[in-house]
Parts: sequence; C-alpha cells; structure tokens
Amino acid sequence: MEFTIKHGSPEKLKTGTLVVSAFADGQLDKAGKALDKASEGKLSALLGRGELDEKAGSLVTVPDLAGSACDRVMVVSLGKQDEFGEKAWRDAHAAVAKALLAGPSAEAAVCLADIELPGRSVEWALSQLARTIADAAYRFDTTKNVSRSKRTRGVSKVTLVTRNRPTDAMKAAVEQGRAIAEGMALARELGNLPGNVCTPTHLAETAVELGKAYKFKVEVLERKDMEKLGMGSLLSVARGSHQPPKFIVMHYKGGKSSEQPIVLVGKGITFDTGGISLKPAAEMDEMKFDMCGAASVLGTFKALAEMKLPLNVVGLVPTTENMPGGSATKPGDVVTSMSGQTIEVLNTDAEGRLILCDALTYAERFKPACVIDVATLTGACVIALGKIPSGLLANDDELARELVDCGNSAHDRVWQLPMWDDYQELLKSNFADIANIGGRYAGTITAACFLSRFAKAYKWAHLDIAGTAWLSGDAKGATGRPVPLLSTFLLGRCQSRGD
Repeated sequence: MEFTIKHGSPEKLKTGTLVVSAFADGQLDKAGKALDKASEGKLSALLGRGELDEKAGSLVTVPDLAGSACDRVMVVSLGKQDEFGEKAWRDAHAAVAKALLAGPSAEAAVCLADIELPGRSVEWALSQLARTIADAAYRFDTTKNVSRSKRTRGVSKVTLVTRNRPTDAMKAAVEQGRAIAEGMALARELGNLPGNVCTPTHLAETAVELGKAYKFKVEVLERKDMEKLGMGSLLSVARGSHQPPKFIVMHYKGGKSSEQPIVLVGKGITFDTGGISLKPAAEMDEMKFDMCGAASVLGTFKALAEMKLPLNVVGLVPTTENMPGGSATKPGDVVTSMSGQTIEVLNTDAEGRLILCDALTYAERFKPACVIDVATLTGACVIALGKIPSGLLANDDELARELVDCGNSAHDRVWQLPMWDDYQELLKSNFADIANIGGRYAGTITAACFLSRFAKAYKWAHLDIAGTAWLSGDAKGATGRPVPLLSTFLLGRCQSRGD
C-alpha cells in the first residue's frame, strides 16, 4: 500500500474516490462543505433526502459529482453528533477501508484526519488511518489457487488529505501506521499458514530472512544447544514431535550500546494437540494459531525495523509442536527447567508456560529494561474477557499502566488481572518445586503466577492473547494482535526519551 499526505482543495483532487464525512443530521465536514459549494449544493441536497444512514460507518457513494474533479465521492456517516466519539470515528474509517479495498478505484483520497477527537492529535489520526487502510488490504492467498484468488479490484494508492500543510511529524505518523500494518500482515500470514507449513523450522527461517532484510542479528539454537543450556522444560514439550524444536534469538540494536534492551518473548507452539492430555477434536484445527505470540514478536520486529526506532530490542521465540507419541511427556512426569526449578507436569496441554519459562530464564542474560511475553496461553482468558481485550498481568504496576495506555491509544486493548501471592498456593506440588497447573479456578492468573517464578530478576509483563490473536467462524483468521500494542509501546519508549 502506497501512502502520501497532501494539503489542498478537495474539489480539485483528481482521484478515483474522494472520501468525506457527515453527521447523521447531514452536517458535512470541512472537505465535504467545500465539495458541496463546488457542486452548488447537490451533495447536501442528497444527504437531506436521507440517503446516508445515521449509523456510524454507513456509506453512500456519489459518482461524477458536479464541480468535483474525482470520479466518485464517498460520504461516510459519523453517527449522531451528540454521541460522536472515538468508537464512531473508528467505525467510520474501518468501513471506508473495507469499501476502498472492495471498490473499483485504484487511487483514493481520504479526508478524515482532521475530524476533532478529544485528546487525539492529527498525527495520531493519520497513523491510525494509514494502519487501518493498509491492514484491510491483507489477504491470505498463500495456500489457494492463485488464478482463483487474484485480486483485480481495490485501492493501492491512498492520499491522506489535511487542512494544514503536512509537517515532518505528520509524514512520520503515516509511515508509522503503514509500518505497523506491515508487521500485522506478517503476523497474520504466519498465523494463517497451516501447521504442516508453519513449523518451528519455518519460523526460524522467517526470522533469519527478516534479519538479512533489515540487517539485525539472528541466532537459532538447536536441540543440542538447548540441552547444553539445561532447557529441560522446553524440550519436554518437544519430545512427542518429529519436528525439531528451535529457540530463536533476534538482536535489534538501534540504541546506544550501553542501553538496556527491551526483551519480547513469543510463544511458538506451531501446532498444539494437547499432547498426551489430548484436546477434543472440535476446532482442533485452530490450534495452528497457538504460535500467534511468536508471530506477533516477529511482526513487531518487522514494524520496529521499518520505523528504524532508536532502541535496543531482543526477541526470543521458543518454538515446537506439542504432539502425542511414545516418547511424549506424560502427566505426572517431573522436568527440570533452565532455572533449576523442577516442574510436575500435571497436564501436557498446559505446555505454553513450559516453553516460556525457559525463555524467561534465558532473558536474564541481557539485563533487560523490561520483558514482555506474549502467548495464546489460556482458554480461561477467553472465558473471563471474551475476544475484545487481551489479558495483562505484571510484576510491575508502572509497566502495566504503560501497556494499558498504549493499548488504548492503539485500540489494541488489554485488561489487567491481579497476580496476588495468594494464588501461588494453587501451584503446590508434592513431587516438584511447582506444578504446571493450578486447578480449575483462576486459570489465567495461575498461569501467570507460574511464569512469574521465572521472571523475578527484572520488570515483567505477560500478555495472554488467547482471545484476541485470531477469529473463528466465517471470519476465521489471525488478527495480527498485539503488534499494534507492542509497536505503540516501543514508539512510546522512544518518545519518553525525546527521540
């Protein structure tokens, strides 16, 4: 997707589709008023006849509007003026993005960035618009017949129109939105690939390719390397699979050499059968999405590199399949983690925490400023929060608040759950230092409590994305979340230092 930003008279723009907005009462935005004046009132007369539904995101398209140089004008509803807020604005630009990608125009001009929202800048609006439109362009065609899936319609060039002359900050915001969408596209693509294609080896190869493209260092640790490090917990999950496990380490060095890195850890279970604790057959195909934490870390690294952020960031991706078999770990087995803590595996389907705990121990060597792990960890999180926010648990309240604020800004929201010491009692084992499950209650919290025992050396936050990483039903597919949240967090770290 190609974006430009321009200041100019909307009625003079020569483009396929020109987008303006109006409230339910027919009141047009400034660009729309200019068009209405050029058309001698034809646009407002059309809206006055009730052609535009009052629901935010409703659309009406006017071809060959008199006085306008564009092929067609698209008017999007902002809903009722007294109810207007960020949700209505997002509904409007999401509808526009969908329509532009399905429409006949290869080029479009969008005049939505100047709509005033309390507490939001034009730079924020431009970034959100670019991200939404570019993300809407994503299509999964990789495992389809190309002749059937080839797209022949849809916009490929978008001009974002503002009433003021573009500044460097505005141009940078557009590029940031585009870069985040590219990171989301990579995360979605990896998530959507079937498990026989997106193996641990494929994830490792993707990381290596990213490193070559953006010139950052990538290491891939093999089974023998993990054995030397004592990653017995991670390797216990891999025992039933014929696919070799990988431990991916990415080093992005955009900051000063003395600067502590931010470490991102992504769960990479490329297919999760549950192991010996086998999952039910229904919807098991969706367990190819169990590597979406890993995909989001890889996607964030793409966005980070595209934006050339002046930060030091380390990405860790422990990745394996979780399969049943004669050599698979059994319920009741005791394994030794890299930290030396022993773990009684009461349920082999609670495997994500077993690979993450060794990655969290490995993260200590970087003396990180903070560590954020991302995982499709618990079905309990979907029951508790649904599919709107991701779950957030942390050992540092300041870090948690920072992530909450970034999630609200990016519309990739999180909700913080408690992680009181009282919950640790549920993880007691008669045969090891810790059990890998805590019983029926508070599953999301006890999973985080388990991980917290391996994250005591630094500030740490855990994102449970089991409800937000993919959609089911007719819209089945990876969402690319939480790439927007993580990218906004990294941008915020730059801005807090004045970079």
